[in-house]
Amino acid sequence: MKTCLIVDDSRVIRKVSRHILETLGFDVSEAENGQTGLDACEMNMPDVVLLDWNMPVMTGIEFITQLRKRPGGNAPKVVFCTTENDVAHIREAISAGADEYVMKPFDHETLQIKLQLVGFA
Repeated sequence: MKTCLIVDDSRVIRKVSRHILETLGFDVSEAENGQTGLDACEMNMPDVVLLDWNMPVMTGIEFITQLRKRPGGNAPKVVFCTTENDVAHIREAISAGADEYVMKPFDHETLQIKLQLVGFA
């Protein structure tokens, strides 16, 4: 089964994302910040990471930078899910190792399209 880790400090976003991902056939786990997300990746590297930008403890950019340095850390497809929509933020995310980018709020169809673009829907 495809696996996805949702890394977002918003419980509501995690719940909505989980629901969408489970209907798409994913086994879903959650982390409320970048550090707990990295810890989860150490235990079991997911196929896909949905990643928030602005979080306490460790930002999304810090998370992806650390993830990509770890053994196996280049394997997961990372989709940034954020309210940051300017070109500079998108470039920074892609440069840091993100595979795709989706704006909040997003719906089932939008997330499914982004997952198709990275080969996982």
